[in-house]
Amino acid sequence: MKQPTTKKPAGSSGTPGSNKQDSQPGKEYPMNPQPEYIKQGYKAAGKLDGKIALITGGDSGIGRSISVHYAREGADVAIVYLDEDRDANDTRQLVQAEGRRCLLIKGDVKDSAFCGNAVEISW
Repeated sequence: MKQPTTKKPAGSSGTPGSNKQDSQPGKEYPMNPQPEYIKQGYKAAGKLDGKIALITGGDSGIGRSISVHYAREGADVAIVYLDEDRDANDTRQLVQAEGRRCLLIKGDVKDSAFCGNAVEISW
């Protein structure tokens, strides 16, 4: 019996239908299905009211989930990201939907001067 052949999705090295990407950091916006960042029934306890969180890699993946959870808990969020502008803007919208401020800081955390500046400008 001949095995059916399938093509890998463009830009993917994973199995057909997977969300694995060839380059890192990956882009989250084309994923299907979209990852779940926060359970709709999650009830905040105000654990971070009045706090500011500086989150590296907060534009996507676990960092996005942390950004949204911190915002729901009451923190304003500053997100440091490399070059995933669309993902970063999507995350900003999710944070702002929680009623919190969100600052996007684009740059490379391998640069210590950039890191120092990111801390300084985070409100």
